[in-house]
Amino acid sequence: MLDSILKSIVSDNVLHAKWLNTLSYMENAGAKKISASEHKENVNLIILKHAAEEHRHAYYLKKQLSKLDESLCRTYTNAELLSPNQTKYYLRALDIAVCRYLKAEFNLSGYELKFAAYLFVTYAIEVRADELYPIYQSVLDDAKSKVNVKSIILEEEGHLEEMINQLAGFSSDWEKYAAEVIKIEQSLFDTWVEAIQEDLGVVA
Repeated sequence: MLDSILKSIVSDNVLHAKWLNTLSYMENAGAKKISASEHKENVNLIILKHAAEEHRHAYYLKKQLSKLDESLCRTYTNAELLSPNQTKYYLRALDIAVCRYLKAEFNLSGYELKFAAYLFVTYAIEVRADELYPIYQSVLDDAKSKVNVKSIILEEEGHLEEMINQLAGFSSDWEKYAAEVIKIEQSLFDTWVEAIQEDLGVVA
């Protein structure tokens, strides 16, 4: 399903620009979420690296727009995003739901809860990115598009490995809790994809 949606998007420059801009918005929102989860003093190298790389992804995706049309999608206003309400809701809703789940399971609060949520939310997003970006790249290759996301794919694979290492340090049973977080993310992702489909239906 995702494959056919992306083919429709990539075949239309305006839709493709909005899609790139939407991904850029989400990478930027993710970077800001990571920074917001930081301790005031105890900040490790991995958190700084992740925040920097997510910001770089947001910048890189925005730069790719010039390969389509430099005049398109200069801001993150609703008119320049696909399914803006659902796009803006997705990460926020995931963070809230995961916080609620971890608070109930581990009785955490304050910074400990923020950090645990960072670990599990970032893990779920990296799992999603590891699926989404290669499908997108394959569609780009088939369309012989000048746009490419190969560098992001490589970095996201590294992120996932780092998150697994951190989660293993957080809990020996991390996979059990991560499976629940993945279910939460899947539901939100499905809703987001449905909203994009509706957008494409309106455009068609």
